[in-house]
Amino acid sequence: MKISTRFSVGVHILAMLDVCADYPNTSQFIAGSVQTNPVVIRRIMRMLQKAGLIITHRGHNGAELARKPSEISLLDVYNAVSTTEGTLFDIHEDTNGHCPVGANIQNALMFSVKNAQKAMEETLSSQTLANVTARIRRRIKKK
Repeated sequence: MKISTRFSVGVHILAMLDVCADYPNTSQFIAGSVQTNPVVIRRIMRMLQKAGLIITHRGHNGAELARKPSEISLLDVYNAVSTTEGTLFDIHEDTNGHCPVGANIQNALMFSVKNAQKAMEETLSSQTLANVTARIRRRIKKK
């Protein structure tokens, strides 16, 4: 199972706002880096704005970070763009209650799924946008 690409695109947008802060970070400009349609960028930017991670400006002024990169965790981004109500895994619900496996699979999986969710959230909360953009800047300097 995959996490939606909205997460990586959300991080990409935030990284652009940090690394390219001197540019007019419009949806068109960012879409060129992501190689997607500006409409997709605007949709994700609205999610990031609603979460208080960015401030958007109409027209050619684009957007900017609402907080310092060190104050934005990757978990903040995940939560901002996630549409799965904070769960990494969906467990199928319409199982056969007359089958011993079907009647018990959800409860049996819940422990493992909750632990995986917790581990993912702990990892994402320990990493910030500043960590990501520092790695990007190091790679830029190597070229």
